[in-house]
Amino acid sequence: MLGSLMNLLSLCFKPFGQICDNSGSGSVSGGEGKDGLLWFRDLGKYGYGDFSMAVVQANQVLEDQSQIESGDFGTFVGVYDGHGGPEAARYVCDNLFNHFRAISAETQGVVTTETIRRAFYATEEGFTSLVSDLWSTLPNMATVGTCCLVGVIYQNTLFVASLGDSRVVLGKKVGNTGGVAAIQLSNEHNVNNEETRQELKDLHPDDPQIVVLRHGVWRVKGIIQVSRSIGDLYMKHTEYNREPINPKFRLAEPVKRPLMSADPAMIVHPLQPSDSFLIFASDGLWEHLSNEKAVEIVQSSPRSGSAKRLIKAALHEAARKREMRYSDLRKIDKKVRRHFHDDITVIVLFFNHHHHHNNDNSFNPPPPLSLRSALQH
Repeated sequence: MLGSLMNLLSLCFKPFGQICDNSGSGSVSGGEGKDGLLWFRDLGKYGYGDFSMAVVQANQVLEDQSQIESGDFGTFVGVYDGHGGPEAARYVCDNLFNHFRAISAETQGVVTTETIRRAFYATEEGFTSLVSDLWSTLPNMATVGTCCLVGVIYQNTLFVASLGDSRVVLGKKVGNTGGVAAIQLSNEHNVNNEETRQELKDLHPDDPQIVVLRHGVWRVKGIIQVSRSIGDLYMKHTEYNREPINPKFRLAEPVKRPLMSADPAMIVHPLQPSDSFLIFASDGLWEHLSNEKAVEIVQSSPRSGSAKRLIKAALHEAARKREMRYSDLRKIDKKVRRHFHDDITVIVLFFNHHHHHNNDNSFNPPPPLSLRSALQH
């Protein structure tokens, strides 16, 4: 148990900014900085083109985590939007990719939907073990969870796996017009969506209170909006839905079967020459920007600073909704800032399609890259 506790403490207090560029080319350098509660890397290179990355903090402790990994397996992108605390998102950022690499190694590096799905299950199992070890000392770890949005690019195919309501949107060129269409690739699991509510009702036909409308917002058992996550064990196992967790999480009836799922929705998308870029973002962005507006912002401006530009556009909109100026919003400190917007993470991947293959059409492995969002907390 002591080992588990020390691991958790290291998760909670180690700084961000684990940046490793093994390509020898300085491929992650350029345009990194902080602007108040905003951290950004304006432009870097990964195996299939350029990327831009940014995160802005609103909570007292940042609950968003994100990473880009690139190597002989292709490219892995993760956006993890935590809730109830930062611990689950940090755990996923530390472990999901490692499980993915280990599992894909069993099949000589071949990536499939099953490879990614198994990595999600292994991460959920590991976090469950951690919560079990810490139950007597940190029981409220059972009430912490995270949405997970993962993209894996492997030999010109994009795999998307998602739990919760983060979103990935594709910017796709339309003919020769110079226009770019916005295509949402991920499925969202938020019970404010009628399809998700119906899915839960079908899974729990004997529970008329599986989704409850409170103050105009639908929630699972009246508590949480997302129906899939890693963590949130109080909604998945009876042994964690009891004292001494916070009473607001305790259910009147035992959890007969999991009320939330860690089974990711999977999308497989063969990349096309017309696919221009991908926007991966936590729901804090999509709360204020439509898919079309986000794609328009990226398409109409230089690649450098794209992620930061999207976040600032969302913050301008958040300020407008509260009838205040963006300059005044920027002065509001974390924690209080959460009343105006959520933590927001954005990663934009641009495609340089001519770099994907050698002249003989053999696959050209991406240069090694490992980058995590570097906002201190």
